[in-house]
Amino acid sequence: MKIYTRGGDKGRTGIYGGERVDKDDIRIETNGTLDELNAQIGIVRTLIPQEHEWQGLLGKIQQEMMTVMSHVATPSAIREKNPNQLSDDLVSFCEHHIDDLSEKMGENSYFVLPGGTPVSAHLHLARTIVRRAERRLCTLNRKDPVPPTIMQFINRLSDLFFTMARYDMFIQGNAEERWKSFLYKRNK
Repeated sequence: MKIYTRGGDKGRTGIYGGERVDKDDIRIETNGTLDELNAQIGIVRTLIPQEHEWQGLLGKIQQEMMTVMSHVATPSAIREKNPNQLSDDLVSFCEHHIDDLSEKMGENSYFVLPGGTPVSAHLHLARTIVRRAERRLCTLNRKDPVPPTIMQFINRLSDLFFTMARYDMFIQGNAEERWKSFLYKRNK
């Protein structure tokens, strides 16, 4: 089978169920951003050793991202026909890892400048791609409902990548570059 089909040469592409939509349709834009995120996670995985504890974590996220993308590609009216099942524990999975890493580092009460180590910098980039994906999901959700689990998972994923970026700096013994304290924490 050839990699090219020529089906999209006129600016349209197929989605689950057979419908064809413009390539800049919000559903396609959202999935393109999620695909970009998945590729960025792959870059992070190349920067850490194969035996690193995060390989399994990031690999699971990549697998789940493919399922998420299949649901985003499926109109809500036929979503029950999608054979790919979303995990029930996506949100708690992220929260568990956020809590575990945060407990080891202590509370964060300030904005940090992205960077530090290559892994930390790439995790911050993943975090920003997640936030863009979240904005695209919100737009899609107004047009065609997105499963709440996906919305929650993507929101938590940005927090996880932020925490992982900080943790990489922490275990390397590098000081984070701080910008300002969180305003809501300064006023307490």
